[in-house]
Amino acid sequence: MRIAALFTCIIGVFMLATSVQAAQPADITRLSNGLTVLVLKDDRFPLASLRLYVHAGSAFETPEEAGISHLLEHMVFKGTVKRPKGQVARDVESVGGYLNAATSFDYTVYLTDMPSTQWKLGMDVLRDMAFEPALDPAELESEKDVVIAELQRGEDSPDSRIFQSLQAGTLKGTTYERPIIGYRETIRATTADTMRAYIRKHYQPQSMLLTVVGNVDPAEVRAEAERLFGGLTNDQNITPPAAIDARAFAHGPVVNVEHGPWKKVYLGVALPVPGLKALQAAQLDMLSQLLGGDPTALLYRTFKYEKQLVDDISVANYSFERVGMLYITAELDADKVETFWKELTTMLAGLKADAFTEQEFERARLNIEDGLYRSKETVAGLASKEGYFQFFSDGPQGEANYLQAVRDVERPQLEALIRDWLRPERLTVSVLLPEGTKAPALAATLKSTWPSKGKAAEEGNAAAVGKTETVDLGGGRKVVLIPDTTLPYTALDMVFSGGNALLDQNRQGLAALTASVLTKGTLKHDAPTLEAFQSDRAASLGASAGRRTFTLSLREPSRFDGDMFGLLHEVLTTPALAPDEVAREKRNQVASIRAREDQPLGLAFRHLTPFLFPGHSYGFYHLGQPETVEGFTRDDVKAFWARQAAQPWVMSVAGSFDREAVLRFAKSLPAPSGKPVSLDAPAWTPEKALDLRLPERNQAHLLLVFPTVGLAHKDTPALELLQSVLAGQSGLLFRDMRDKQGLGYTVTAMNWQSDLAGFMVLYIGTEPGKLEQAEAGFRKVIDQLHATALPDEELRRGKNQMRGDYYREHQRLGSRSSEAAMLTSQGYPLLFNREVIDKAEKLAPSDLERVARTYLDMNKVRVVKVLP
Repeated sequence: MRIAALFTCIIGVFMLATSVQAAQPADITRLSNGLTVLVLKDDRFPLASLRLYVHAGSAFETPEEAGISHLLEHMVFKGTVKRPKGQVARDVESVGGYLNAATSFDYTVYLTDMPSTQWKLGMDVLRDMAFEPALDPAELESEKDVVIAELQRGEDSPDSRIFQSLQAGTLKGTTYERPIIGYRETIRATTADTMRAYIRKHYQPQSMLLTVVGNVDPAEVRAEAERLFGGLTNDQNITPPAAIDARAFAHGPVVNVEHGPWKKVYLGVALPVPGLKALQAAQLDMLSQLLGGDPTALLYRTFKYEKQLVDDISVANYSFERVGMLYITAELDADKVETFWKELTTMLAGLKADAFTEQEFERARLNIEDGLYRSKETVAGLASKEGYFQFFSDGPQGEANYLQAVRDVERPQLEALIRDWLRPERLTVSVLLPEGTKAPALAATLKSTWPSKGKAAEEGNAAAVGKTETVDLGGGRKVVLIPDTTLPYTALDMVFSGGNALLDQNRQGLAALTASVLTKGTLKHDAPTLEAFQSDRAASLGASAGRRTFTLSLREPSRFDGDMFGLLHEVLTTPALAPDEVAREKRNQVASIRAREDQPLGLAFRHLTPFLFPGHSYGFYHLGQPETVEGFTRDDVKAFWARQAAQPWVMSVAGSFDREAVLRFAKSLPAPSGKPVSLDAPAWTPEKALDLRLPERNQAHLLLVFPTVGLAHKDTPALELLQSVLAGQSGLLFRDMRDKQGLGYTVTAMNWQSDLAGFMVLYIGTEPGKLEQAEAGFRKVIDQLHATALPDEELRRGKNQMRGDYYREHQRLGSRSSEAAMLTSQGYPLLFNREVIDKAEKLAPSDLERVARTYLDMNKVRVVKVLP
């Protein structure tokens, strides 16, 4: 009835290798609780295939829970709250449907394949199985015997024993070292209560994907999904699992030999490699195909066909979510082991990309793509494909990236892959020998034929390690390297000291104008040519000015790094700053000022810091005033850039890049000649109120602005937590002032901090006649914070929100690159923001009460209003 646990571990790899873009795009929505719904209409057959993916498999288990995911998968067939034992299968099969489930390392999937007229029944069954299993204790004890019998069957299989031995040795110290099925003692120790606790922890809607493919109406599917799943809630904050550094497993080589009741020798070799989201995953699939993917592949042709040393040999790349395993297995006679082992290790030690012809490269690409396209043949295959790519690889774009990565593998990429990942010190070898057979000296042979390449080679390409590195080039130049090979993209941010801090009072807006003009042409490329150059490479280059920084940002597919680094070099060293472009950007900047002042919040925030910090560069109008901007000339822009370009800088690069190429590029740029800008802390305005007018508008806007402290202050974690508790749809302000009093559509809190100053804003947009009531509402919440410690659940919500926001914001390469460059340029550690969250998680209600009393002081507040 179920897929054997031995094989479920490779379902993800199989789906990855048998996926293809659907003829029409999928309909993808997200319910309010975070559950994703993917619907793809395919009317070739009167069928519908449904999959419910849960981001919980054996790699999410504790050592004591080993096997609980797989055992739970068994138990859902033993009855649910509303369907007694056997009824689940009867309901599905009585209408001609098919029911199954599977457990992997990284996920569990529940599936039904139904006649298209019965898809609603299939969806109801999936919800029932996942969220309301009966978990009868007597049935659980009975099913444990079934699972242990399954475990014993695996132990009787040489293929299973080899895989589990290599899995445990290669990925030792990770959650992937344990078999999906678990161990006898952990299976026996599992109870219905521990299963329910496991479900409560991991079966969160935000960590699930419902996929429906077939002859269905997407709108009806969405509505039914909302009805069945929309009421489910999340009660855990889910942190995405971090990738595991495959280079850390340099523990070998390790050779394990075991005798048993076998007639043949079973030999396996495994190496840790990057996981499925890394760029190298597609490259490793190519290498596996070239080495052992079919009878034309190098190892099969050499050792099976030409030398006849093995009965069978194969190569596979197992791409798990966080890490991977390159896996070579062979079946042969005992008297051929020593010869085969010597020749295999000699071949691997000397393997070069030149060992493969162009025809073999093209054949490998074709066969991988063929596997992807063949999944379209069945509705079930298409459902599994769509679901898997959506769940783990950003949907169709992830699939397209994978295919492109396969097509992009040429000899240089393959050579680097072989050099970096086929290393004997990471090797784990497992051999099953027939009883009475003398164990060959495999370790000694390996040491002779394939010696370790040493530490120098290990450090040769640090950018692939996955660890962030800061390189000080001296002379006011630093480079931060953040390797992430998940996708073949690069994000670069270059942050100079300077920005508005370099300006005089009468030059407000010049830094922003220079940033706009800077990327509008070089001596080699005029503006249209420069734009076309970027567009041809799906790249972008931009510049921006801040209060005391000036930033250039580059984003591109990694294969265009060389081109875009060259373009950035041009922009930095030979910008055109053409008079026509200066005139055009002046018009654009004045238009932006006027457009901003047409928007209530745009008007408020444009005037906020000039009101708060008069006479200081923090209080400059970022875009300037229209009459000032209109008076700037090309000479003004040119003079400012000359001064700005001489400032110290930090370059941060995130993504899939060549470390040495990045450092060569950084060293090729002119060294800074100026000193970093130094500023005193701004003085706050003595004025207590600012009223701004925006006639003929319906709403008024109220901002209460409280002075706080700079980023380095010890109260920063508490201020961030206070903002998190106040803001959001479940925050104190929203619940009281919107939900209870109905004062406005938007009510929130914002915490702004720089290195020299800070403030917290309480904001609401409301009817003009309700401004006094709104201000009283803010005062009421503040008084409560002063008088009463917050309940623990409020703090827990705020802390969870902080961490969730942090990880959501750090998914993009650009966010990580810009954060690292900005923090480093201002002298903060790279993990500063995460450390703030860590410190916030240790805070007690009394800490927030103290901070609220200290900073939310109505005697110090500045009130800003936008009035109609």
